[in-house]
Amino acid sequence: MAEILNDNLNDDEAIIIELTDENGISTEFEYLDTIQLDGDEYVVLIENVEDAEGVIVLKIESVDDENENYVGIDDEETVEKVYEIFKKNHKDDFEFTD
Repeated sequence: MAEILNDNLNDDEAIIIELTDENGISTEFEYLDTIQLDGDEYVVLIENVEDAEGVIVLKIESVDDENENYVGIDDEETVEKVYEIFKKNHKDDFEFTD
């Protein structure tokens, strides 16, 4: 389950999303981008902690008009493709160290 914690934002403010896993454990992530690939949508997030080391790519599955689930991806090739698109789109915004 995803919950947007700060929905009244200025353009320079981070969007923080709280995700709750199947065990009921909640973690805050900063939203970085939504990527479309082969008819599917993926969200790119980074954990909302100072020393976060890498991004997380999750598939977006629509539940209804107002809700969506973010689902882990088993296919490493898809994750890499989404990450490559993200890097291309944000080459001037982030320093990538692959």
